[in-house]
Amino acid sequence: MESESPLWHASMNSTLFGTIDDEPKDYSLITFLFPKQYSYMPLSLVILFTCIVTHFLYSKNTKKPKLPLPPGPSLFTMLANLFEFIRKPQQTLAKISKIYAPDIMLLRLGQSTTVIISSPNIAKEVLQTKDLLFSDRTVPSIVTSLDHHNYSLPFLPVCPLWKDLRKICNEQLFSTKVLDLSQGLRRKKLLDLLGDMQKYGRTGDAVDVGHAAFRACINFLSNTFVSEDFVESVENGEYKDIVSTLLKLTGATNVVDIFPFLKVFDPQGLQRHTIHYLNKFFHNLDKLIEKRLKLREEGHYVTNNDMLDALLDISHQDSQRMDRKKIKHFLLDLLVAGTDTTAYGLERAMTEVLHNPEVMSKAKQELEQNIGRGNSIDESDVAKLPYLQAIVKESLRLHPPAPLLLPRKAKVDVEISGYRIPKNARVLINEWAIGRNPNVWDNANSFLPERLLGSKIDVKGRDFQLTPFGSGRRICPGSPLAMRMIHVMLGSLLNSFDRKLQSMDKDQPLLAIPLPIIINN
Repeated sequence: MESESPLWHASMNSTLFGTIDDEPKDYSLITFLFPKQYSYMPLSLVILFTCIVTHFLYSKNTKKPKLPLPPGPSLFTMLANLFEFIRKPQQTLAKISKIYAPDIMLLRLGQSTTVIISSPNIAKEVLQTKDLLFSDRTVPSIVTSLDHHNYSLPFLPVCPLWKDLRKICNEQLFSTKVLDLSQGLRRKKLLDLLGDMQKYGRTGDAVDVGHAAFRACINFLSNTFVSEDFVESVENGEYKDIVSTLLKLTGATNVVDIFPFLKVFDPQGLQRHTIHYLNKFFHNLDKLIEKRLKLREEGHYVTNNDMLDALLDISHQDSQRMDRKKIKHFLLDLLVAGTDTTAYGLERAMTEVLHNPEVMSKAKQELEQNIGRGNSIDESDVAKLPYLQAIVKESLRLHPPAPLLLPRKAKVDVEISGYRIPKNARVLINEWAIGRNPNVWDNANSFLPERLLGSKIDVKGRDFQLTPFGSGRRICPGSPLAMRMIHVMLGSLLNSFDRKLQSMDKDQPLLAIPLPIIINN
């Protein structure tokens, strides 16, 4: 290009600085930056360089104003609602959010900073758009008992061990192929459950549906994992007591998480009791693992395709990747968390159906047409029962097993919806509030499975108005098994029995007399 010729440079330099042979009389910033031998540099480059330096110096010495923190209640407001919060945390947070910040709210209590999300759009930012920045967990004090947090899939940070455990879950434990292979183990437990219900029906005794669901889920899961009935196999039948207590301990509001300096005093005794019951649990798991190892040494051993064999196979191939300690902590997470969430999901779904005769009638009609009156259902039957699927999704909307999901933690300061979420803040998604948000759902507090019949909304973490198992990289890996179990147990109980309610209050334990269906040939 002609203007880029040496002659153009010389002309411009003569105008600005005098001739090349003359000494400049005024030493400007440009003259200082560019000595005499470079004074014929093009003006455009000089200006560009000066702008870059100026911008660099300015940006280094000018702090950008920080975004505001989300709004929230005062410490006095939280203390005034403390007892209600401890008793019904998700409901209390939803009530306070409506007053102070319906979508995103900041709580500061003691030494903890917590952000509450009650909007599906903002939940999507946390769980999907900026998932990596919120992929770590805040670890409750109770989980640190017996070093469990260093092996626990739900509470590990995103690290090589976490990635490996997730891979094992997705490929070797909860894939469709693996679950299909192990469904025979669950089928046997389903028939046992229906047999137990028939015994109650013959005597006219009422059944605590929650208790029955808990017992059934323990054995469904324990057979899937280790081919054993934990309710019967553990000495003195204490497994249910162990699991029940661990669930209560880990689910209790722990004052130490709010005021960490109290940890050394363990004022509620949660740490002490948790260690006691964890030791019991691991003792029983050790016996099961030892028994299995001896069986595997026998030449005629045939696998049951359960998860313990899968984990021992991995351990045999690579003991560093999976050893006995990791297996025990892994099974603790799967058994304890799986039992609680599945039993709760089944109990709440059954409660809603029994309190809604029209829904019950529609469900029974679908089952009779597709399965046959009085028959139990197989896992493969669920695909042809869309109304049953809608019942389960609608129940999970109103009664998510983990109403605040598991806490996430901000790795750095993160902008969410125009607010600053400070580094290390605990972030909770109020799934209970989102499921009952009138701006998201019509007649939000009503049980209406029809709203989800034929809908593309599912519970796989893609629709943020309904994410009972979470979403993103921290979605619950066991959700495929949980959904199979809830559908099969609920459908089989509805198709095999009529039920006479003895307790009408939804907030009380569900008591019902199972009346076997009489089939007229």
